[in-house]
Amino acid sequence: MLHLALFVLLLKLSNCRGDDGHQIDEYLKREHSLIKPYQGVGSGSSSHWDLMGSAMVMMQYVRLTPDVQSKQGAVWNRIPCYLRDWEMQVHFKVHGQGKKNLNGDGFAIWYTKERMQPGPVFGSKDMFTGLGVFVDTYPNEEKQQESQKRRYTPRSQRIFPYIMAMVGNGTLGYDHERDGRPTELGGCTALVRNLNQDTFLVIRYVRRRLTVMIDIDGKNEWRDCLDIPGVRLPKGYYFGTSSVTGDLSDNHDIISLKLYQLTVERSAEEEREDKEVFIPSVDNIPLLREDGVSQPMSGVALFFIILFSVLGAIVLSVIGVIVYQQWKENRRKRFY
Repeated sequence: MLHLALFVLLLKLSNCRGDDGHQIDEYLKREHSLIKPYQGVGSGSSSHWDLMGSAMVMMQYVRLTPDVQSKQGAVWNRIPCYLRDWEMQVHFKVHGQGKKNLNGDGFAIWYTKERMQPGPVFGSKDMFTGLGVFVDTYPNEEKQQESQKRRYTPRSQRIFPYIMAMVGNGTLGYDHERDGRPTELGGCTALVRNLNQDTFLVIRYVRRRLTVMIDIDGKNEWRDCLDIPGVRLPKGYYFGTSSVTGDLSDNHDIISLKLYQLTVERSAEEEREDKEVFIPSVDNIPLLREDGVSQPMSGVALFFIILFSVLGAIVLSVIGVIVYQQWKENRRKRFY
């Protein structure tokens, strides 16, 4: 307990300032936090959280999936989040009987438009709208490469368990066979299984910047995992976490989810430029479908395309008539 209290104190001290040196004040938002003793979780109108699938509330944690094959479970916040800047602190534990690369599949932390929709992406729906941070414990692509007698280059190889982030706009699918590599914004190796010490993950969203850090070594020190500027997430989405097991399995336990509102200093120019976002996006990274088809065309763009097509057809028709009349005139003159 002393170790955990000291770690929480260090969290507070480390979060008092942003990377640019600006003051950041934080406030725990209990309506978006999942904390022991988990009173009423999954039952009753007074709870802020819903359970789904195999998820169970225990004394010391919420177990998303047990160490059993073919299970999926989730816990979702019932209240949409309208904070502009926030930080989600995740205290979790992944453990099981399986040895290295004989365990799976991992879990996800979500901030999405959809909630309580089971599916193939770590127990939640594919083609989601919003943010997913995945703690992936099984290398599907690596096993596929081995079966086809191919090898990675040192630059492209990833060591699992692996944490990565993905932003979806409702048209982007998660590629299971390649462990999400085509849609990965960034990530890091994180050997989180069967550890005796506490394991933590932090997702911070400040000034359109997405940062993920981990502390899994028991040193009370954050280690950078990914840092992506220009991430644009709408307000009013839901927080949740989900997990899935297949032929391989693990216990995926959530000890706490703590959501902090961050009050960040902004200049007048920053306030003017900080416009409302309605569709998730990442600056300079087009979010396309897996088959390469871009997002649906807007109504205005479609109108102008049709307009110019009609005008072009009219111009060509007029030119055709003029040329035909000229040809007839020249042909008539030859007969006189």
